[in-house]
Amino acid sequence: MFDFKELEAFVWVVRLGSFRKVATRLHLTQPSISDRITRLEASVGESLLDRSARPVQPTLRGREFYAHAERLLESREEALRLFQNQEDFSGTLRLGVIETIAHSWFNAFLNRLAERHPQLTIELTVDISPFLQQRLADNDLDMIFAMDGVASNLAVEQLPLATYEMGLFVAPQHRAALEGGGNAALSRFPFVSFSKLARPYGELVTYLAEQGIEDPKIHCSTTLMTIVRMSVDGVGIGSLPVTTVADACARGELLRLDLPSPLPAMVYDAIWRTSNYPSFCRRVSQLAQACAADYFRADAEQPQTPLPRVKVWTDTADKN
Repeated sequence: MFDFKELEAFVWVVRLGSFRKVATRLHLTQPSISDRITRLEASVGESLLDRSARPVQPTLRGREFYAHAERLLESREEALRLFQNQEDFSGTLRLGVIETIAHSWFNAFLNRLAERHPQLTIELTVDISPFLQQRLADNDLDMIFAMDGVASNLAVEQLPLATYEMGLFVAPQHRAALEGGGNAALSRFPFVSFSKLARPYGELVTYLAEQGIEDPKIHCSTTLMTIVRMSVDGVGIGSLPVTTVADACARGELLRLDLPSPLPAMVYDAIWRTSNYPSFCRRVSQLAQACAADYFRADAEQPQTPLPRVKVWTDTADKN
């Protein structure tokens, strides 16, 4: 089977009509050009050039083959340009995102991505990390913004994206029942958290056990906005990323509980398969890093109005 080097030599001989001129053009020796043409003719089983003519001319079958050879070379160049100019990327990126990110800096990221790559199409999936990880492993997704990495046998690359502080939040109508009541008061309330399959659920259970609250009642939801709504409506004490409920707290819809020690933060990474657009995905990840950094920087620079908190534990409150 012939290769592109042989096709290139043939096309230029037809265009220039001289083995010598083609050798000069391609920075090769004349015998090298002749050898490539000979191999090409051996592959197709026919003579493609009339070497006795001056200038060299294609045979009847050579003229027919020349049109195909030109198209093959043009297709190769077009394919290579996909990788040489990432700004012109026009494929589809199958992206999975955790909901916490989807409700914070993700829209700003999408706008900047569209400005940089106007031909890009996004297929977006919003879900919890374990489901996104599985879909990445099944090659249903090219890239995810999630936590906990992926299976060790999957060839991926990753970059750190963002860290979200977690807190416990309650509707104002429950303040009186919780203030200074310690574990006894806290144990009477249900909690609201993410799915049992998600890490924040397990970390909430562990945290409460460390505070002396065993077997808490925890309502689960796979969607962040449902947890927020249930917390605002007073269904339970919500375990939530702090930045995503800052506006609700400012409006007086939620109060943050003062905790004796912080809840574990949620740490997210950009993770992508090395077999699917690896260099492009790295550029996308770096853009996502920048958008996340801008989001948290803007939040830190905003004038902070002290918000009402609920002090559940006091020096005399029972934590046993």
